[in-house]
Amino acid sequence: MKTKIKSTILLFLTAMIWGFAFVAQKVGAEFVGAFTFNGVRFMLGTISLIPVILLFEREKLDKEKIKRILVPGVIAGTVLFIASTLQQYGVEITGSAGKAGFLTGLYTVLVPLIRFVMGKKTSIFTLFGAVFAVVGLFFLCMTGNEFTFGIGDVVLIIGAFFWAGHILVVDKYVNDISPLKFSLVQFLVCGVLSLAFAFILEDIELSAIKSAGIPILYGGIMSVGVAYTCQILGQRDADPTFASIVFSTESVFSAIGGAILLNEIMSGRGYLGCVLIFIGIVLSQLSPAEIKSKLKKNR
Repeated sequence: MKTKIKSTILLFLTAMIWGFAFVAQKVGAEFVGAFTFNGVRFMLGTISLIPVILLFEREKLDKEKIKRILVPGVIAGTVLFIASTLQQYGVEITGSAGKAGFLTGLYTVLVPLIRFVMGKKTSIFTLFGAVFAVVGLFFLCMTGNEFTFGIGDVVLIIGAFFWAGHILVVDKYVNDISPLKFSLVQFLVCGVLSLAFAFILEDIELSAIKSAGIPILYGGIMSVGVAYTCQILGQRDADPTFASIVFSTESVFSAIGGAILLNEIMSGRGYLGCVLIFIGIVLSQLSPAEIKSKLKKNR
């Protein structure tokens, strides 16, 4: 019982850190460009994972193991670079941490839908979840009496597809390799690509980076290093479906963070849209087979 409570606390802590990271991203966007922000924070995240790896994954690596980690890590890191860039630009354009969190959270609905399109079996809950998410998106993007997609909304939704793609890439490789070392490689690739584009497309000023210091530190150390460690420890003793549902509360924490720290206010329809999207996210994580199994055990 104590183990389950500890696991649940760690999972919710992970979701909370990730959710509040949207606040850090919005504040950071006021001082530095998207590539600079992501470049510095992912490099910090890479560094923060080193002591975690030394603590949990001390095994020595031969050439074969390095190759098995390197190739998938580069692929995942490249997809992560695209997804995180679109997310940061979306946050910057919409100017809303809460809205960005919910639109990004659509990736949890998109993953099973993409698998369905690829010929994989999906549950009826996923289809219902998709309907709730689409209706919620309608209310979230209502302006006055019109349904409008702003550029920022489009960028975030496209980014959600890449986050879904990142989940699928990770799912394909992570079971056969060291998860923390795999993450180290993908974060390093994402950080290097972001900094490369920053040097080409943005004016990098140390004073601006210093002004965005707290958001960058939070996004790098807390969102990457601490949250990922909590995720690993929490999922050890948690049911995968339950863990996914808890992680989906990330979007709720992004809205809470935006309201408390940034005084963000949505319309009534906007909040209704958030609720419907959240219901859709939770529904998409449910499995009829697992529900039946749990009901039999509880009889």
